[in-house]
Amino acid sequence: MDGGTPTVREVAAKAGCSIATVSRVATGNGPVSGPMQKRVVQAALQLGFPLSPARDNQRAVLGVLVPSLTNPVFAGVLAGVEQAAQANGLSVILAQTHYDTAREVGIVAALMAEYPVGLVMTVCDPATSEALAQVARQRLPAATVYNENVPAGLGAVSVDNRAAMRRLTGELIRLGHRSILFLGGRFASSDRAACRHAGYRDAMAAAGLPALPAQEVDFVDAAEDVDLTPVFQAHAPSAIVVSNDLLAVTVIASLRRMGLRVPDDVSVTGFDGIDIARHMSPRLTTIVQPSRTMGVLAASMVLGIAQAGRAPCHLRADFTFIPGETIAPFRSDRRSFSPINATGPIQP
Repeated sequence: MDGGTPTVREVAAKAGCSIATVSRVATGNGPVSGPMQKRVVQAALQLGFPLSPARDNQRAVLGVLVPSLTNPVFAGVLAGVEQAAQANGLSVILAQTHYDTAREVGIVAALMAEYPVGLVMTVCDPATSEALAQVARQRLPAATVYNENVPAGLGAVSVDNRAAMRRLTGELIRLGHRSILFLGGRFASSDRAACRHAGYRDAMAAAGLPALPAQEVDFVDAAEDVDLTPVFQAHAPSAIVVSNDLLAVTVIASLRRMGLRVPDDVSVTGFDGIDIARHMSPRLTTIVQPSRTMGVLAASMVLGIAQAGRAPCHLRADFTFIPGETIAPFRSDRRSFSPINATGPIQP
């Protein structure tokens, strides 16, 4: 390649197939085995070769890419996408990356090999996502959900994560907390966590308070356990803002194992507004984002681009602060953590 548009021959060489096979895959005309089709699509995406199957060859499906269905916030989006898809006579194909950036490219290639009408996606980080860049180069109708700072040419539906976390942290500061910890998933795996951390830092700086070192944890492993012992020994925070509700549930369980009470000894907030946050005891203080509605909006945007030639746009949904029972005013007589007082495992 010389920097210009890649050729069919170059795609064929990379995929290890004939030029005729590439042409059949690119246009959607003619038989190609499933494995070969995926190889050709992968090669075409990597080289930036346009895949433009005839409209008649597109399947009546929307492709959906999410980090994980372990977190119910993505199940909410999926429900919204399915609602919009079914209303338009389409089905949904779902894939998960498990917050692994390395999986995104291969999974997007597999989805595109199905010739979908378009894609609804949540990637780890739109600024560095090669999968998202490949979709943009193909000009396939697509929209992200939850991601912020999405490149032009792609649709996006999100909330203002930074402002929402600034609101949560500010509430803890108003209650007298000064040593506040931010705990979230790894920023490289979630631009949402990074934006929420920025909001935490904004609120701390506005109050003239030092921000504690961010505690980044693995999204998958942390769903089972989070060890807070080192950070409590180093900083003894009186409050923790957590980047999502599912992690907040795990944090509360960890605090109980340490012999600490929520909110008497430590206040905790979440983010997302999943159902379990309303039903747990104490009820979680959190930010609610309208996940199902966001899924409907994203899918409808993709269909508008595909079927009516509408331009993609970036939409901001409203978030709502929900006061629960996991935060309380700072108490100078609160119980501090001591390994001697730590208890055995307690279920949240």
